[in-house]
Amino acid sequence: QVQLVESGGGLVQAGGSLRLACAASGRTFSTMGWFRQAPGKEREFVAAIGSSGGSTSYADSVKGRFTISRDNAKNTVYLQMSTLTPEDTAVYYCAAKQRNGLRSRWDESPWYDYWGQGIQVTVSS
Repeated sequence: QVQLVESGGGLVQAGGSLRLACAASGRTFSTMGWFRQAPGKEREFVAAIGSSGGSTSYADSVKGRFTISRDNAKNTVYLQMSTLTPEDTAVYYCAAKQRNGLRSRWDESPWYDYWGQGIQVTVSS
């Protein structure tokens, strides 16, 4: 059974840092990504990483503050978040794609095959 389980969320003050982890089980994946959804807003792309970890993509809103990485030996993807602002408050979702695909589609949520349950990140001002 395929599962993606997020961890590491919580409450942090503005300017602080958090590291999210997404542990995958049941199979290995090619591209993995992070999306987020704030109350009253649509789910949006945050970051994605290719199968080897050598290629990454970020939303403009998080460039320079967030870093995505993966440990294929642990089948886990991470999202290091720094200099957090209240605008980063959202439920963060891990997503995974079974097979490699066009990098141009990494920011499209329907493109992914599997999703985690989501984890809350709250940044207080």
